[in-house]
Amino acid sequence: MSDLVITSCGPMTSLQDRGRIGYQGFGVSPSGAMDRRALAMANALVGNPPDMAAIEFMNLGGAFTCEGGDLHVALAGAGCSLSIDGTPVAPQTSVVLKEGQSLEVGHPRTGTFAYLAIAGGIAVEPELGSLSFHLRSRLGGLKGAPLKAGDRLPCRPEAQDREPMQLGLDPLEEAGPIRVMLGPQDDYFTPETISLLLESEFTVSPQADRMGFQLTGPRLAHARGFNIVSDGIVDGHIQVPGSGQPIVLMRDRQTAGGYPKIATVISADLARFAQLRPGMSLRFKAVERDEAVAAARRLKDWIAALPASLTPVRFALTTEHLLSRNLIGGTVNALALGPADRDD
Repeated sequence: MSDLVITSCGPMTSLQDRGRIGYQGFGVSPSGAMDRRALAMANALVGNPPDMAAIEFMNLGGAFTCEGGDLHVALAGAGCSLSIDGTPVAPQTSVVLKEGQSLEVGHPRTGTFAYLAIAGGIAVEPELGSLSFHLRSRLGGLKGAPLKAGDRLPCRPEAQDREPMQLGLDPLEEAGPIRVMLGPQDDYFTPETISLLLESEFTVSPQADRMGFQLTGPRLAHARGFNIVSDGIVDGHIQVPGSGQPIVLMRDRQTAGGYPKIATVISADLARFAQLRPGMSLRFKAVERDEAVAAARRLKDWIAALPASLTPVRFALTTEHLLSRNLIGGTVNALALGPADRDD
């Protein structure tokens, strides 16, 4: 085993994979990576399955050292930078972290969530089939907790004979409004309120975490009250409590709730929504089921195509690259050489 030792990280740095599937009937939140596209990209770069557990960074980066053997690692998501012993690593590129070297992940610049994947995965025992950390139930993670300075993550040493890789697939970026399907309780709102949801601009409030993002904007009035018999919740449901300010429920959501849900963010747009920071604005657009299914299939196909797009890194022989490398094994003073050592 090799260990990735945490030198520093933010308070909500955690282990996340696809999530804890099949336990919602028992009140267990699925949790899982907030941006599954970025998780899949990082895993593809190191040869892992797309849903394998990685380190998720939220708002802040972190620093690590490698002990016990080399590790093949890659970072994706939120525009974070990656460096090894102070030398920058190109975006969407994997790198071999050698024993004794230090790795630093910079702060997110274009979003909120980023992922550091390690070839072979993290050798931590799953709970209910997943390593995903869930804050409120203290399930998963490292001993039921988020990561912190001083923690040691045991990793499988899969770096031998591996070379740095880069992704050649164009990013799957969807611009424009966040797409939603109306319902399941859109009948609890007037047509005017639904039009207000789809025609207004909303802002992500500071009350945004892995459980849900509260939005600020025009008040969404209820037509039939704001209490319903509690029913099931899925990722992306938009609840409207008595305040009239919508809450988009995310990966750490509860499994049932008693507020009417005016609409649901489609699965293909959930990662894009998750990368919005507090203070950012957004709009919603209603789509039908066929468009939502087609978008989900495009995302699934894009993730499946990631491994085939990998190519070995070919370093350009630039002055900057050459100066960053140790090209000389040692130096010799020619004046100190004897006649037998000199080629006259």
